[in-house]
Amino acid sequence: MAKHSIFKALNLHIMLWLYRLIWWICMPVILIYLYLRGRREPDYFRFLGERFGHHTPRKGPHIWIHAVSLGELRSAAPLIAHLLEGPLPIVTTHFTPTGRREAARLFPDAIADGRLTTCYIPFDYDAAFRRFFRAFSPAYGLVMEVEFWPGMIMSCRKHEVPLFLCNGQYPGKSFERDQSRFFSRAKVVSGFAGVMVKSQLQADRFQALGVAKIAITGEMRFEQPIAQTQLDAARNLRTPAFGQRPIITLASVVEGEDDRFLTLIADVQAHFTAQNQPAPLFIYVPRSPDRFALVADMIVRRGLSYTTRSAWLDPVLKPNPDLEITTFDILLGDSLGEMYFYLELCDLAIVGGGFSPKGSHNISEPICLKKPVIIGPNDYTIEFPAREAIAAGVCRKMNFDQLTHQLTQSPLHFTTNAQLASFLETVGGGTEKTIAALEAFLLTTSR
Repeated sequence: MAKHSIFKALNLHIMLWLYRLIWWICMPVILIYLYLRGRREPDYFRFLGERFGHHTPRKGPHIWIHAVSLGELRSAAPLIAHLLEGPLPIVTTHFTPTGRREAARLFPDAIADGRLTTCYIPFDYDAAFRRFFRAFSPAYGLVMEVEFWPGMIMSCRKHEVPLFLCNGQYPGKSFERDQSRFFSRAKVVSGFAGVMVKSQLQADRFQALGVAKIAITGEMRFEQPIAQTQLDAARNLRTPAFGQRPIITLASVVEGEDDRFLTLIADVQAHFTAQNQPAPLFIYVPRSPDRFALVADMIVRRGLSYTTRSAWLDPVLKPNPDLEITTFDILLGDSLGEMYFYLELCDLAIVGGGFSPKGSHNISEPICLKKPVIIGPNDYTIEFPAREAIAAGVCRKMNFDQLTHQLTQSPLHFTTNAQLASFLETVGGGTEKTIAALEAFLLTTSR
């Protein structure tokens, strides 16, 4: 592959020099951050040596897949499963403990027999990556979604590790912002050996940034594994005991959205009570576990009644017979890895993130379960498949005022199963397309 010397622009060399300097200056701050996160979630500060690239050397080359956290790992899962059938072992890297734990949950047999290793991604400077490369001898690397780290890209070029972006996108707001900056990560994306992106729009953006090898492969999140036990448990719970009460799941609610969502819940409940109709049960699932207790306190201060998943259900999702769930306004989803359970229970899914400037989280999970889905105005993070889903009539984009009107004045199920099935058929095949593109890229890279 071409060496890192292809980056000839003076401002890029200055940017990379400053980037390395900032890493060293900020290292104490980064370590303090990990330590403080580790006080709430100990796994953040465990295996600290891995973040500096220290590992026991393995035998032979590995395929390296970087999935920063839970969502990225789940989107990579079908690809990992396919690659595990090949001759090379795999090493997955993550920044968060949730991503690492999900890899261990999905592939315990592969980990047990040494075909898969999970670890933390090295800090983004060359010495840490050099140690990592020495330990695992990557044949090539696959980076999921939007992880364009300058140190990672430059180290791969320096040490001749082909690095490919997989299931990739460059969100519109970030693309416009980065292009206008003198120093930005947009300057280094041409260092990828190839990119596999979700849509033609994304392909156009990477082409504009100088990437030579581009393939449109769609969205692999539509093929992520679904735990059948979660679906079965949800279906068993949707008994006549719920009566005609609809269920709405608020999925991946982020900081900054809670006040408006709790106001929405109170307004909707008051409306149906005044109409002498069954009020919806809201399943409220915060994006991160460190917000479970905070959200619970906010619910109490609003005077809304609630229970938690951990109080209502045992570890295998069997209900507590002494707790009558239908008397509550809110079921607080205080668990990890059970989003499909919360979504299978509902009649309508509302995905968070997009009601704040942070941008919407992915809608693939509810659509895979053939649930109508609503997102907030800021969908720049999921341009594909949100725009296509809206055009197909299986997703709607609303602000809070429109959402209140929708929940009080319109049917919750605004689409049909046939429409949802048709949309899923049009967006399927992402893993197969990715594998075909990867094989083509590797063939030309090795020449």
